Amino acid sequence: MNERIDAATDSGETNVLLHHSVSAVFGDDFVERLRSRVDGALPSGDRVETATTAEESHAAVGDVDIVLTIRSVSEELPDGTAPNWIQTLNSGVDSYDLETLAEREVAVTNAAGVAAEPIAEQVLGYLLVFERRIHKGIRRQERDGVWRRYSAGELSGKTLGIVGVGAIGTRVAELASAFDMEVIGTKRTPETAPDVVDEAYPPDRLTELLARSDYLVLACPLVEATRGLIGAEEFMSMRSDAVLANVARGEVVEEAALETALQQNRIRGAALDVFEEEPLPPESPLWDLPNAVITPHMAGSTPKYADRVGSLFEENYRRYAAGDLEALRNRIV
Repeated sequence: MNERIDAATDSGETNVLLHHSVSAVFGDDFVERLRSRVDGALPSGDRVETATTAEESHAAVGDVDIVLTIRSVSEELPDGTAPNWIQTLNSGVDSYDLETLAEREVAVTNAAGVAAEPIAEQVLGYLLVFERRIHKGIRRQERDGVWRRYSAGELSGKTLGIVGVGAIGTRVAELASAFDMEVIGTKRTPETAPDVVDEAYPPDRLTELLARSDYLVLACPLVEATRGLIGAEEFMSMRSDAVLANVARGEVVEEAALETALQQNRIRGAALDVFEEEPLPPESPLWDLPNAVITPHMAGSTPKYADRVGSLFEENYRRYAAGDLEALRNRIV
């Protein structure tokens, strides 16, 4: 066991900080629900501190055992002190200084899988919007007010390609399979892909997946290998009637190449929840493209998020208190 963790658990008291970024992003009601779950997981006598300002977080972060946060805290840590464990409320941790936290022997766990259900449902919504051409009907309603029938297709029998068959990709595959879609995907270890995926490829066979997919869903983490993964060459490899859905990170796609592909109808459309720059600038051509559906990075939104993060914390706290940090769920450092 880490000596600092050993001392903390032996003392019988654990101090937990809810970083001010949590309330800034999710709001006070979310913080209250999450704090209730954290309080319930801790033995009596342990203390939960809720920071509401950056100054409060900065003052407390070096003196607590555990931090729950939605942003990196590395730059806030005083010299010589650090929490034992950081539970992020993010799935993606590309903005965290993991190297520094590892050097300071801080265990870090993320929230991978917590938002899999709402994100997967949103992806399915994107697919239905494009296949049933619902966006066309909405635009006619808003702009024309004219009753004019149009045709639509079926998801059944279409091929869905998923880049990154993790928790989110797996749930997307499950929902798509209920619509009788063929599901293919890329995974670093294809042999571990769930049975719901009909065929799994290693990342170096991405081009093959692109060529086969009627719908392409990006659900991979942002790492150096995936930054700019989908660019001009990849769009040329896709079917002209294909639709891209990105719920990963904006930087996974070269946005200028995407704009060109949509403007020139190299692909049929795109549903985008994430962007290279957020908020998406008002001057972005994506706003005005009729074959683009834009949502403001909210695919993971759900009223159940606090309870699911709370359940994850409860599970991990039991392992933390037992000194079994290697068994922490979603541990990345």
